[in-house]
Amino acid sequence: MIVAVTQFFIISALILFGIALLVCLFRLIKGPTTADRVVSFDATSAVVMSMVGMMSVVFNTVSFLDSIMLIAIISFVSSVSISRFIGGGHVFNANNKRNR
Repeated sequence: MIVAVTQFFIISALILFGIALLVCLFRLIKGPTTADRVVSFDATSAVVMSMVGMMSVVFNTVSFLDSIMLIAIISFVSSVSISRFIGGGHVFNANNKRNR
């Protein structure tokens, strides 16, 4: 009984994650502004991390947790760099004293 209920909730969670992924990808492609695309990319990466975490539960392994960490790091670095580009037009600090 418990196994059937657990499988039902796992399958329903994966279906909901799939629907959320489609909605996020639609906003990522259609987004009218760059800021909308950045937020959608963050949401997409969060949904993908959740799906990978759920798959690690399904397969009963911890080897997927490294890929979740990698997705989180790449998502953070890309969000920060795109936000800096939107804010000031450059990603790296060009006014550093060492560059003179």
